[in-house]
Amino acid sequence: MLKLLPLDPKTIFLLYFWGNLFVCILIFSYSLSYASSENRKKLNTFGFGKVLLTIGWIFIFLRGIAPDFISINLANTIILSGCCYETIAIISMTKPKFNRRYRLQIGLTIAAILAFNISAFLGGSVNDRIVIISLGIFAIYLPPTIGYFKEKAANLFRVFYLLCYVSFEVLIFLRAVYTYAIPQQDFFRQSTFDSLYSIGLFLLTLIGTIGFLLLAKEKQDLKIQKLLKDKNIFFSMIAHDLKGPLGSSLALSEILAQEIDHYSREEIKEITEMQYESNKNIYKLLENLLNWSRMQSGMIEYNPKNVSLNALIEENIQLNNNTALNKNIEIKFKADEIVNVWMDKDMIDTVLRNLLTNAIKFTEQQGEIVVQLKKCNKKAEVSIRDNGIGIPLNIQEKLFKINEKVIQKGTENEMGNGLGLLLCHEFVKKHEGEIWAESKLGKGSTFKFILPLEK
Repeated sequence: MLKLLPLDPKTIFLLYFWGNLFVCILIFSYSLSYASSENRKKLNTFGFGKVLLTIGWIFIFLRGIAPDFISINLANTIILSGCCYETIAIISMTKPKFNRRYRLQIGLTIAAILAFNISAFLGGSVNDRIVIISLGIFAIYLPPTIGYFKEKAANLFRVFYLLCYVSFEVLIFLRAVYTYAIPQQDFFRQSTFDSLYSIGLFLLTLIGTIGFLLLAKEKQDLKIQKLLKDKNIFFSMIAHDLKGPLGSSLALSEILAQEIDHYSREEIKEITEMQYESNKNIYKLLENLLNWSRMQSGMIEYNPKNVSLNALIEENIQLNNNTALNKNIEIKFKADEIVNVWMDKDMIDTVLRNLLTNAIKFTEQQGEIVVQLKKCNKKAEVSIRDNGIGIPLNIQEKLFKINEKVIQKGTENEMGNGLGLLLCHEFVKKHEGEIWAESKLGKGSTFKFILPLEK
């Protein structure tokens, strides 16, 4: 039976070519049809890696037909680059922030490409080049394999996926050892080991790709379940918050409708002012709720452009100045230079408006609010500091969290429920920025957010 096992070069080429082509079609079909926008980018990165591997293998098959630079140097450079793209996609699926790992993959790939091409230019043998390319691929796939091994969220599927890549690494390493121990003169060698290696590598690649797609689906399903759970909690909280001002407005309307003749002009004015405040709270709550739901459903388009953040802050200070003057609050703006940011003007306008409104709401009469803008490490940092009542520690921990209820009344009993801050968090996050709060009870609060300056 083993005599029938060795595969000829044409069979090996067809095995890899059709296998990679099928994998590419599978990945891009899933990406276009079922993947979320977050997963689509990762799937496309993985798919692009497979495309490069397919192209690289075609160039290798042209060995002896095309110039050596194409069939050796360029072919293996493309293959190593394809491995890099594939591993970056694998790492990004488990690590949301992976800048250090990303740089490591790039570094390993560049080192492997340089080592292979130097060997080829110096006239290294086929055997040397196979050992170098095998160890290069082994090194590139090692970090994601170790990363999956360290993953805490383990289940049967993830363990199987890990074993698949461990087997892949073992196979690549054995290929390097076998080639070093038993040198070969030609790239395509007909032997039982080479045939088993080709079949095993093909099967592990195919299983690994299907596993990657299932991992993407698992992550997408978990995120959808979490979103549904959070939204159910969130909407129950909003319904409760609406009930208060809506009930007050309804009761005041009933008083005016049934007993208006029994009240003086001053009393009617007082009732209508109370009703106005209640309706204003309802309107603001519904406006923020609408914007938040539109953001979650993707109905709000992200349209960034180069905008002067200084001018936008000054506009919002001007708009809130009358409200601040009613409480004798002074708003100051400090900026050492003009800061232009690549951003969606409407989103950041909403962030500034909400933060300034909150600062005024929780600041006493004769208070002060300072808005500061500065550049820091290629980012714009905006801070809005007040000397108001501050935020209790138990409420600070709940800020920017959808599944936590936040209730704190302003200095003149203005209502607050934290929905505006949720909206701020979503808009800043859309810009790949950060937002946070610093506060001491009785000494005021500072809300800060940072935005990247460039695209």
